[in-house]
Amino acid sequence: MGAISHVVGFDDAPFAPEHRGDVPVVGAVFCGSRLEGVLRGKVRRDGANASRELVRLVEQSRFRAHLQAVLLQGIALAGFNVVDLPGLHQRLGMPVLAIARRAPDMAAIERALRGPVPGGLRKWRLLQRAGPMQPLAGLQVQRAGIDAAAAAELIDRLAVNGRVPEPLRTAHLIAAALGPGRSGQRV
Repeated sequence: MGAISHVVGFDDAPFAPEHRGDVPVVGAVFCGSRLEGVLRGKVRRDGANASRELVRLVEQSRFRAHLQAVLLQGIALAGFNVVDLPGLHQRLGMPVLAIARRAPDMAAIERALRGPVPGGLRKWRLLQRAGPMQPLAGLQVQRAGIDAAAAAELIDRLAVNGRVPEPLRTAHLIAAALGPGRSGQRV
């Protein structure tokens, strides 16, 4: 595979702690450093449909034929709606990276998932299946379908304004505006 240039970055909108139901998800489609389009869907708060919805958004997109990689702002959307990283890679046939600024507190996550979260044990297994986060390009990354060197190169190339790749930064800004009606919080 040559250099990856067509990428979609996904992030979810903020929601109130008491919110139940669906949460908007935004995908920012980039060709290099240029925004090409925006995808919008929704996933259930603490649900189990994140992987299915991301597949739907990509597969039904007019950008599908050109997309080469998927970036996620973390491995879970809408609270604990955990994405099946290897499954998403297999379904879409392209690399998938879950990216975070800091390593998560896995002990706290395991405690939460063994608590009242619906399907918590299944979600914990999905997290384990994705493998541990590893430091790459100044961030923490889980990956499927791409080796560490290629993942670091992709992140570095797409990080135009700081360390976070532009597709994720843009998806975050758009998604933030869908929550309280304004963007501006740091990714």
